[in-house]
Amino acid sequence: MIDFYTWTTPNGRKVSIMLEECALEYRVHPVNIGANEQFTPRFLHISPNNKIPAIVDHDTGGEPLSVFESGAILLYLAEKTGRFLPARNPGRAKAFEWLMWQMSSVGPMLGQANHFANQAPEPIAYAIDRFLGEGARLVRVLDRQLAASEYMAGDYSVADMATYPWISVAFGLVRSLKPDVVGEGANVERWLGAVGARAAVVRGMAIPKL
Repeated sequence: MIDFYTWTTPNGRKVSIMLEECALEYRVHPVNIGANEQFTPRFLHISPNNKIPAIVDHDTGGEPLSVFESGAILLYLAEKTGRFLPARNPGRAKAFEWLMWQMSSVGPMLGQANHFANQAPEPIAYAIDRFLGEGARLVRVLDRQLAASEYMAGDYSVADMATYPWISVAFGLVRSLKPDVVGEGANVERWLGAVGARAAVVRGMAIPKL
């Protein structure tokens, strides 16, 4: 059994998609970040960075193991199940490559764009344009990659699961505001439809049920 601590964010939904794809048994523990529940001492013990998602795996053959950071959790679950991460290079390296691209670029840039556009006490036009523009450039990078590959790293993998929750909510807005950067985005649109149609993705995107 895996205890899964999450909230209704793209980072949380990466992991719920993976748990569903792997058909692992898990319990959901909503952590309301709007109410600062991520700062409780109990959650700090599981996630030292005070951020969701986090898991505690009780099926280790020994002591329960806690894992925080969404990318680390995806890799841990991939290694645990032997699924959605190629065992050998070059496929393995490509899956790592695109997963790290999401973790280092897509999430931070789109997250900051959302913060400055929707949460900052005062709108800062430069910051909004800076992060939105970089988000648009990243969508264009993804579109070029998907022109040559059905999924991000070849076969469907942890890279797609990490990226889909972010791009699915941002693509339409980014394309409409930065059409000169994004272009048509037909390859991203095709990929969103393919990933979004997977039954496990549909279930994972609905977690946590509030």
